[in-house]
Amino acid sequence: MVDIHTLLQIFWTGISTATYGVLLAAAFSLVLKVVKVWNFAQAGMMGIAYYTMYLAIQRFGLPAPVGIAAGLAVTIAAALAMEVYGLQTFRRRHSPSLTYFIFTLVVSEFVQYMLAMLFGTEPVSLAATLMSESTLVGGIMVSRWDLTALCTTAVLMAALYVLLKKTRHGKFMVAVSDNPHLSRLYGINVRPIYALTFVVASVLVCAAMYLFGTRASMVPNTPLEMMLFAVIAALLGGMGNVFGAAWAALFLALLRAFSILVIPSAWQGLILYALLFITILLFPNGVKLRLPRRAAPAVATVASA
Repeated sequence: MVDIHTLLQIFWTGISTATYGVLLAAAFSLVLKVVKVWNFAQAGMMGIAYYTMYLAIQRFGLPAPVGIAAGLAVTIAAALAMEVYGLQTFRRRHSPSLTYFIFTLVVSEFVQYMLAMLFGTEPVSLAATLMSESTLVGGIMVSRWDLTALCTTAVLMAALYVLLKKTRHGKFMVAVSDNPHLSRLYGINVRPIYALTFVVASVLVCAAMYLFGTRASMVPNTPLEMMLFAVIAALLGGMGNVFGAAWAALFLALLRAFSILVIPSAWQGLILYALLFITILLFPNGVKLRLPRRAAPAVATVASA
């Protein structure tokens, strides 16, 4: 019999570990929404961000903020190089969508093999110790990492919401996502908007990988496994629905956390593949929750005499 404290601990741990998954799902869905590309190269950007921060923090002994800044700079440069020298070339050639998919997948695999050659295949982390100071709150173990991850994710997702809904450039991104050709007619320069999208996605990716790296260790092929999580969340949340993907990532993380009650942890990866199959088969356009509509209030009409 599982007691309430165990369930609450699983729930809390699931929410905290969902943070980097939420950020990765939002980054993937944002590029899918605006650029209209299934950007599997994000796995390569994840690896570049992680190992750049590892090099700066663990190998060179630089402070964490400096390492994060270095990881962000290199990730943005790599993402923009892929956009300028890869995706823009395909757009000029009017290449089919399959070309973009294959290109991003090849970039991801290439980066994985390069990282394996440069850093080896031994697990590495971004923190000297993966143990975090913890406090018992109402029978639930709450660590400093949990609070840092939750606050970081909340701030970044709020900033993303403000960017897309309240700022001029964010509205341009939404307009380009709806119809890039019509946006050009209205005087919007589409190329900088695509570049901005990759910059914003790189910020989310870099933050996610830092959170992951201060809680767990990673090998070069780990980002490809993490990408599967982001893809399922993007599908469940709806094609290009950035915040829908974020909520779906939270749901998936909780589902995986509670699955430990029924299946061993070694088989939890099977859940993601099963969900991917079910999502593609039954929910190709995402899961849409329909709330009951309220009846329109009756309006009394008074005939004029």
